[in-house]
Amino acid sequence: MAPFSSFSFLVVLLASIGCATACYTAIFGFGDSLTDAGNLIHLETDGSVPHMYFPPYGETFFGHPTGRCSDGRVILDIIAEHYGLAIPPPSLSRKAQTGGNNIRQGVNFAVVGSRALPAEFYEKLEIYDTVTNVSMRDQLHAFKDMIPSLCNSPSDCKNLLENSLFVLGEFGGNDYTHALLSGKDITVIRPFIPIVAHAIAEGAHKLIELGARTVMVPSVLPLGCAASYLTYYPSPNPEDYDDLGCLIWVNDMASYHNQLLQKELNLVRERHPYANIIYTDIFNAAMQIYDGPDTLGFSGGALRACCGGGGEYNFNPDLQCGDEGATSCPDPSTYVNWDGYHLTEAAYKLITKSLLDGTYTYPSMNDLCPTNGQVAQL
Repeated sequence: MAPFSSFSFLVVLLASIGCATACYTAIFGFGDSLTDAGNLIHLETDGSVPHMYFPPYGETFFGHPTGRCSDGRVILDIIAEHYGLAIPPPSLSRKAQTGGNNIRQGVNFAVVGSRALPAEFYEKLEIYDTVTNVSMRDQLHAFKDMIPSLCNSPSDCKNLLENSLFVLGEFGGNDYTHALLSGKDITVIRPFIPIVAHAIAEGAHKLIELGARTVMVPSVLPLGCAASYLTYYPSPNPEDYDDLGCLIWVNDMASYHNQLLQKELNLVRERHPYANIIYTDIFNAAMQIYDGPDTLGFSGGALRACCGGGGEYNFNPDLQCGDEGATSCPDPSTYVNWDGYHLTEAAYKLITKSLLDGTYTYPSMNDLCPTNGQVAQL
């Protein structure tokens, strides 16, 4: 692809802007730090405030930290806005807890650090999560408990669930990240990847049993391209890196998870042929950016974090974005990576656009909810 300026790319993006069809009446999200909009702070019983609740988090869109692990919106927010829905509030926020019209258009149950499998599974393997012990199972239980406050009658609930969009994840990234951070290597992790993939698919099955009819299930991102992984696991061997500078063994781990997840989702489709179970390939949607960041306007590059505590990739686990002493780039829209683990709003917007136009969703989101080839303003 021939290089073109960020201005030219903006023109192309603006040319695709249109009014999205109102296919869904609500959107409900589950997942980890790729989706959380502020639930983690409500779980900090000791009064501590995680680093993502300090500036410059949230600076691009909200103008202040919200608990999102980005400079602005995350994928769930952008999908909601595309379909003409309000950005779903965190499930533990006062807005969501008071119910009523505040949650008729959806709720976000995601929590930073969440894993697909429960904590007790990992504790037997001496794997610990220092952020939270909330799992996918806990989030699904919280949703089930909230259903009575979402609707006024059984028929109303049925109508709401059938006409809502459910985004189950991303899950899996923390299952593997915290295993590695607990000192386990790939020989310990690889055997439980099929268990994680199966659990996520079972989560989709449970949502459908509750009444959902359209469930998006994201893959994991290319973790081997994250500044955090590149910092934690440097190698003196150039053969451990691909042509983009990403760690091959980490992306192979992520790809194995994604392959198994697709197979598991096929089994769920056989059980529920009337439901729309959408594999959401954020791995390859992100790889298109890593493959040519300059052509897409990311002059700051793809591998180095915009906000962090220094080092080759501007990631320091002892001095993270939001901590006193960390520094941030002047324009996050020119960077792919935000804080070492997560992406900038600009990167999330491009990923989401390629999901909504059907390029990286199977079956195609655009087939399920046609928008005449147009994607709403991001």
